[in-house]
Amino acid sequence: MKKMNMIIIVGYVLIVATIAGCGGGPVVVNQEASTSAIRAAEEVGASNISSAALYLQLAKEELENSKVLAAKGEKEQSESMLLRSQADGELAVALSRGDADKKEAILALEKVEKLRNDNKLLKERK
Repeated sequence: MKKMNMIIIVGYVLIVATIAGCGGGPVVVNQEASTSAIRAAEEVGASNISSAALYLQLAKEELENSKVLAAKGEKEQSESMLLRSQADGELAVALSRGDADKKEAILALEKVEKLRNDNKLLKERK
């Protein structure tokens, strides 16, 4: 009986030691979504569009702040900063695409206007 109690106590001590050992490790946060959003913004040329460049820079700064917070062990604040970074990166992508769409629409309108003028000239010649 005494031997059985000793085995149970040793088992509990090992379990507690294992759990305590796991709790002291570095804080791990998932940065993939944030870095993907930043990478996407860079690929669509956000740095060349003033409004998008601002949000791209914010996303990069927030990612760096998140890393600092994670190193300090502040997981919740680090994850919050990562979410902000991801949102700003995605906003930079949207602004970049919106600007590209706007430029494309302006070119299309110019082309339509030129075709209308060309059509009027043809009608006048007849």
